[in-house]
Amino acid sequence: MNILAIGDVCGEGGLKIAAKHLFALKKLYNVHLCIVNGENASMKGIMPAQAQTLLDNGADIITLGNHAWHKRDIVSTLENNGRVIRPLNYAAPLPGNGFCIVYSPSGKRICVTNLLGRLEMNDISTESPFWRVNRLFNEAEFDILVVDFHAEATSEKLAMAYHLDGRAAVLFGTHTHVPTADERIFPKGLGYITDVGMTGPIESVLGAKPEQSLNYFLGQLPQRFDPAPGDCKLQGALFEIDENTGRCIGVKRIEVT
Repeated sequence: MNILAIGDVCGEGGLKIAAKHLFALKKLYNVHLCIVNGENASMKGIMPAQAQTLLDNGADIITLGNHAWHKRDIVSTLENNGRVIRPLNYAAPLPGNGFCIVYSPSGKRICVTNLLGRLEMNDISTESPFWRVNRLFNEAEFDILVVDFHAEATSEKLAMAYHLDGRAAVLFGTHTHVPTADERIFPKGLGYITDVGMTGPIESVLGAKPEQSLNYFLGQLPQRFDPAPGDCKLQGALFEIDENTGRCIGVKRIEVT
């Protein structure tokens, strides 16, 4: 079974390149499950129509992150569409679900969950992702676990990999928008990459116009970041899973321009 994880979709350009290539990538790599991080579709947050565009064009599940609530219109989608999930370790009263269950070609139950890191994220509404994911094993019945860990610190992502090795099949990182070259399989069968990258403008700073980012670092007045214009790239990773053992047997980075 092949699982495709796509990095943070940024702006309309990111939406367009994802919509253009997802079905083709699924066919090319015989993908059974495509997970797309969509929390930056509006640069900060995602609108219902943007989520639907991704779902209509090849995304099987959309994960979010620290910008999950920046577009409040998405609340109705989170409450009514189980294929759009927000971080599991947000406070319980917040709307939506932090995981969903889908089925593999052989009928295995695949749990896809979204966790939010706490180091350098400045979000007081989250609990420890380590303790929260532990409880998931008692809350849901599944055979294979796939995790999108939306976090800033590489140390936190690596620690989570060791925490879940032998219990999860896939852990891919999102949020930093820069793909890492550390894809690997851990000793007990966890497929891992610290960050799968970004789906958005090539000539940008994490999706935003370079001049706006430069102004920020040069100490000028803060302003709303706009998506950069121009050609876009799609980045992600492909994980091959042995359904019989629940172990990952292959990891490959993906990039399309």
